[in-house]
Amino acid sequence: MSPSFFEIVQLSNGDYALRRADDDGAPLVKISFSNEAREMMEDRDMSVAKAMIAAGIEAAGNITHDIDWDDDELDISDAQPAYTLH
Repeated sequence: MSPSFFEIVQLSNGDYALRRADDDGAPLVKISFSNEAREMMEDRDMSVAKAMIAAGIEAAGNITHDIDWDDDELDISDAQPAYTLH
């Protein structure tokens, strides 16, 4: 299996996206900033988007170790709601 390379791109609507460099399909992650947020960041929105994506990748890597991937223990009766409240 060949390694995947990722790139952060700015979309035509101003959003930022993380995608595979060799794939023009849907991005893995998209980040949108409101106009108010963009004004507060004073043209540093790309740096903030990079930091957010890096933090997300790190967090995903950390929780991967805590997930029990054994399908035999899945129970449909333990279904969670379709949203997460933070």
